[in-house]
Parts: sequence; C-alpha cells; structure tokens
Amino acid sequence: MKKTLILTTALTGIAFAAQAEGEVTVMSWGGAYTKSQVEAYHKPFTAETGISVNSVDSDNPATPIKAQVEAGNVTVDVADVEFSDAVRLCDEGLLEEIDTAALPAAPDGTPAADDFIEGALQDCAVANIVWSTVFAYNKDNNPTAPDSIDDFFNTADFPGKRGLRKSAKATLEMALMADGVPAGEVYDLLETDEGVDRAFAKLDTIKDDIVWWEAGAQPPQLLADGEVSMSTAYNGRIFNAAVAEGQPLEVVWDGQILDFDLFVIPKGAPNKEAALDFIKFSTDTQRLADQASWISYGPARKSSGALVGVFNDGKTEMAPHMPTAAANLENALVNNFEFWVDRDAELNERFNAWLAQ
Repeated sequence: MKKTLILTTALTGIAFAAQAEGEVTVMSWGGAYTKSQVEAYHKPFTAETGISVNSVDSDNPATPIKAQVEAGNVTVDVADVEFSDAVRLCDEGLLEEIDTAALPAAPDGTPAADDFIEGALQDCAVANIVWSTVFAYNKDNNPTAPDSIDDFFNTADFPGKRGLRKSAKATLEMALMADGVPAGEVYDLLETDEGVDRAFAKLDTIKDDIVWWEAGAQPPQLLADGEVSMSTAYNGRIFNAAVAEGQPLEVVWDGQILDFDLFVIPKGAPNKEAALDFIKFSTDTQRLADQASWISYGPARKSSGALVGVFNDGKTEMAPHMPTAAANLENALVNNFEFWVDRDAELNERFNAWLAQ
C-alpha cells in the first residue's frame, strides 16, 4: 500500500488525506439527481484529488445502508439520505460521526456551522440540498390547470389517475392540507389518532384512482405517458423533465413539503477517510451552488445562494424554480424530522395495512 499523500486544493483550502490510487463509493437516488451530483461533485473531486468515485443508486439509500451495516458487509462509503433516516440511523449507531468543524468555511470566512441552514448539520450527517415533495400535472392532459393541493384530491372537477409515493411520509401531510388543515397545524393533528384517521379518510376519497410510485424517476414518466393526470413528485425531477427534456409538465407549489437530503458515512465504511474528504469537498460553497445549475434543489449553505445562476442550458434562471423561492413558500410545510424519526415505523405499518384493505 502506498504512503498517504496530502493533496491541497487552492479553490477551497481543504487538505485532502487520500491514497494515490484511492476510491470512494457513493450511493444516491439515481436519475437527474445523481447526474447533478456526478457533474458538480464526483468529476471535480476526482480531478482535484485523484480519488475515483464509484456511483451506485438505490430507490432509498437508507434501506441498503442499514442492511449492510447490520450484516457487517459494508460496501458503500457515502450515502445520500433523507433527514429522518439520517437521524434514525445515527441514533441506532449505524453511522460514523462527522466532525463538522472540519468542513470548509464560507468564502468570507464564516464558519461552516454558521453558514449552513439551521438543521443542516447533524452529528452523523451533512446536508447538501433543500428539496420538496410537490405535485405536478401534464398541461396537455389537463384542460383546466390545477392550482392548489385541494385540486389534487378533487377527481370530480379534475378527473384522472393520481400518482402518489408508496409511503406514509408526505402522503399523510398532503392529505390533511387538502382537507383544510393549515400547514402549521398538520403535525399536531398527526400526533393524534383522530388526525391519522382523518388523513386516511381523505386518501380513501381517491384510493381507487391512485397509481403508486417508489422511485423518483417514475412520476415524470407516468405524467409524460398519460398514465396519471397529476402526481406527487420531487420538484427537481419535474424541473428536469420540463426544462431539460421539454415535457409539458408543470409544478404546483401549493402544499409543498420541504426536506433536506444529507450525506452520511455508514459505520465500517471501507474508505472512511476518502469518504470524509468527499463530503468536505462536495459541501463547500461553490460545489453546492454548482449542483443547483443541474437541478432545481436549493443548496444547504447560505453563501451558495448568491452563486446560483442559470441552468446548464445557459438561459433558464434557476431561482424561480427553487422550493425556497419566496413565491413558492406561501403554503409550504417544513417536514418535521423528529416526528418521522419517532413515528415512521408505526405510521408505515398503518399505511401498509390501509393499502391491503
């Protein structure tokens, strides 16, 4: 084994401890999202450090990460997971802790701890994006444009199939908002049996019209193929289909649910030091801004915002397509991460029982 080399980048001032012929395996969600990471993170990281990046995908990286660690057969070094999964896996001792003091400061010297959006840094995780679950529609198949979460559940005035993620999370919240619950009261209500019953009662009204999806690439395809008239989706996937691929799809921001995705290192990762180097590199100010030129997810650092410009087509301004744009936040719900850490298993068990009815 060759001696460790210290590679320093003039762009970020980070010292990278990496082996000359090292590699790191990064697991993400696939499709346009993984492509944005490959372009903004993987390729520049390899060019800067000489460490190759092996990119693998999963419908939900938290699931294989948990299985690998518990089996003592870890093949992934870095995984991109949702917030509640990051907290839960950390609490279960399945992730390595990350020293956030080692993360690069903002260009003006602001420490990372003060530069990241509140909640973006956790004991075992570093956020890279702010994204949202929205619903979208195909303009060619909807003569009347829906404009509220209520319309998603209104199959009388807006006929057609509905695409929904096969999961309790986001689905229950949207059901309650469509039933008239203000965004600020959703989680208080879901803490009660009455609130959960009310959410499932609302879902009952469209159950026969639901097409379930599990992978993020599915909703744009379902909409483009006309299999559904509306579908919940990750906002960046709809942006990619509409802007990069020219599909007649439109996002409705009303009732969107904001969330983080974060990088984690599974306990026992075979290339832990290279994994730390990758996370430090990929979550600096410029790298997070660069990713936003490939997909409409907001960077998790405050200093990245001013650097977000146009899409890689050279003409589409990205700011209006970000879930955090002021106009898109009028009726938005921030995912209650602690709620889902505590209630995920229970509510998904109820959800699966409802599906089977």
